[in-house]
Amino acid sequence: MSSPREVTILIVEDDSGHARLIERNLTRAGLNNAVHRFENGQAILDFLFRRGPEPHRTHDGPYLILLDIRMPRVDGIEVLRQIKSDGELRRIPVIMLTTTDDPREVERCHDLGCSSYIVKPVDYEKFAEAIKSLGLYISLVQVPEVGDAK
Repeated sequence: MSSPREVTILIVEDDSGHARLIERNLTRAGLNNAVHRFENGQAILDFLFRRGPEPHRTHDGPYLILLDIRMPRVDGIEVLRQIKSDGELRRIPVIMLTTTDDPREVERCHDLGCSSYIVKPVDYEKFAEAIKSLGLYISLVQVPEVGDAK
């Protein structure tokens, strides 16, 4: 039996400080996965749907997305909606990682199909710890490849 392909982590975060902190603490949690960062919702959609001149996904996964809600161009909720309504992409796990703790936003994201919703702590140390825990979680979950369910 062949081993599963390693999950590529897609970080969609417009705050470069948060993005660096996420990457650093995923590495501290022992993850050495390929990581790609996108600064806005349009960039991740272009990558996933293979649109525009930017780099596009070159294989069918597996991918896992860490998605902020408040971003320029296209917000995280619209990104989530488009991913989960696409027959090929809907199986990609999407973890909302955001400062928004409004219960209506949490419910809306779950209704749209997010896998998890994590509120970023304001405190640096708590944020770092939360990301390390997320890294442990990511190392344990099985992620399907992109495409239609067989």
